[in-house]
Amino acid sequence: MQELLQEEVDTVVQDAKDAGSRKASEVADFDFGHLDRIPKSKVRAVHLLHENFVRNLSSSLSAYLRSYVALNLASLEQVSYSEFIEGLDSPTCIAYIGLQPYEGTAVLEMNTGLMFAFLELLLGSKGRAPSSVQRKITEIEKTLLQTLLRIILRDLGEAWKTVAEISLSVQSLASEPQLLQVLAPAEAVVLIAIEVHVGSTTGLMNLAIPSIFIKRLRHKFDDVRQVRRVESTGHDQAHMAQLLQDAYVTFEARIPGGAIRAQTLLNLEIGDVLVLDHDLGRPINGFVNGCDKWLGRIVSSQEKLAFRLKEASKTTMPNSDNA
Repeated sequence: MQELLQEEVDTVVQDAKDAGSRKASEVADFDFGHLDRIPKSKVRAVHLLHENFVRNLSSSLSAYLRSYVALNLASLEQVSYSEFIEGLDSPTCIAYIGLQPYEGTAVLEMNTGLMFAFLELLLGSKGRAPSSVQRKITEIEKTLLQTLLRIILRDLGEAWKTVAEISLSVQSLASEPQLLQVLAPAEAVVLIAIEVHVGSTTGLMNLAIPSIFIKRLRHKFDDVRQVRRVESTGHDQAHMAQLLQDAYVTFEARIPGGAIRAQTLLNLEIGDVLVLDHDLGRPINGFVNGCDKWLGRIVSSQEKLAFRLKEASKTTMPNSDNA
């Protein structure tokens, strides 16, 4: 009796272990270092928004500094705030940006080489910053940079207008990234890296926006997408047709050729005849701006070749598989 009882206890214990192992296998890892991430659809929208920002800012800075400034959106990714801070040089130039009327703070960073190149242009030089300079910015230099930052934030605000009205302002400037923690280390940010070419200097300008800020505006992104899907009205279509009446388009009547050997092509002489892979009774395709529109035939009119329309091409018919 005691042996049977012990065997039953062992069975219950084994079943409990098996159940525990099954539950353990169903447990998913959770990374507390990457919270508040936004979905990929929103990442694509943010990427497009900042492509427009970079393009406009390049023109604005070139006009203001009277020197060619080229900007390129190098990357856009989601990282934790601690990862962003750890990747910055020290010293550097950091601007903490308010996002009114919403809560949160964005961070704009420029390395010292790029910053001093901008300062050289602002002071009337050629924008050739000494590469060996590694020091903190002075109070006078902070004042000079304020004007430049206002131009950057103005274009950034214009780009965000398609989503929401945001008032961007510089709250403070700093040189050491570790001194002021405006965000929690584990908080996720969208990091936009912009490559800047100014004069003979190339550097990176990094913009970190809290992911939670973008998540709060997710319905705004949806509204923008819905507005873009709205079809044009009949009045808009008529107005567009009127504007296009005087536009010129190219028209071509194409007869498809056949295949020939390379040796035959090399031996061609004036007077030789090439046979095309097109029956005499088969209609010819008419193309408008490279698009297959009609089927017809080649005829003569007023001592010139002409194209007589027969029917719409199958590729343009609504019920066609290629429509």
